Amino acid sequence: MSQLPRIALTTGEPAGIGPDLVLAITQLDWPCQLITLGDPELLQSRARQLNLKLQLRDYQPGTYQPHQAGTLTLCAMPASAPVHAGQLNKLNARHVLQLLDRACDGCVQGEFAAMVTPPVQKSVINEAGIAFTGHTEYLAERTGALPVMMLVAESLRVALVTTHLPLAQVSAAITHDALHDTLRILHADLRTRFGIAAPRIMVLGLNPHAGESGYLGHEEIEVMLPVINQLKAQGMQLIGPLPADTAFTPHRLQEVDAVLAMYHDQGLPVLKYVGFGNAVNVTLGLPIIRTSVDHGTALDLAGTGKADAGSLCAALKLAITLSHTR
Repeated sequence: MSQLPRIALTTGEPAGIGPDLVLAITQLDWPCQLITLGDPELLQSRARQLNLKLQLRDYQPGTYQPHQAGTLTLCAMPASAPVHAGQLNKLNARHVLQLLDRACDGCVQGEFAAMVTPPVQKSVINEAGIAFTGHTEYLAERTGALPVMMLVAESLRVALVTTHLPLAQVSAAITHDALHDTLRILHADLRTRFGIAAPRIMVLGLNPHAGESGYLGHEEIEVMLPVINQLKAQGMQLIGPLPADTAFTPHRLQEVDAVLAMYHDQGLPVLKYVGFGNAVNVTLGLPIIRTSVDHGTALDLAGTGKADAGSLCAALKLAITLSHTR
């Protein structure tokens, strides 16, 4: 393969803005071979709806051609049912997962250097009778890996111990093993994928004021500190557990390379405030590189031309960078 990586790009939920975003970024030149996985009829129809020029090329696995603006190299995978912008159809749920399977398997086998994913609609996949909590968990199960979700907005990196979990279940999920494994994966991928030789990681507490010496909770004392001290003794640079309400101040963030939050809405609101629309979701711990957008399917914007492709552009840029680092 050329020094330019071959990247698989899925089209996400067909009724959402995924196809719109894919069409938008293919109007640009990219320093990679960009292979789109999706329905040719849908892409052609949406391109006409958005008044975008589209030159389809069939993907030939044995060939290599860098991406050129206005072209779309397509690995054709037809949808199961007709697609109408903004209108979910559970008959296409399996199609959405087939796109992920093709991209994931291609990465595992070395056909693709990375995969980039627009948003999917979790609710319609579950309505189709398929248990699905998100890209992160699905790809981890397919590759037999332990995943860690991390979002990146410029220099800010926020990883999570728990992901799509009801708040009432979070405390029980913050175990010694869960925290230990998450920190090991985060540390390893910051080194091997992001090229940070000695990562500095800030660990947030679970409770207000990081438990305030046990008066507001015991997780920090009984679970978190033992893990942090154990890993610090092995050479990791860890800070915490720190109160989440004062952790994201500029002087603290200058001292670390990543922040580890205990649950989804502890760390991500701050990150999305800083970089919504340009942030990237990265799945760590997988044997493959996968990046994604930081937003949902925006069904009301599908086919209108109003969807912002900034996050997908950032996800593709990061996938290219990580491919070279790896």
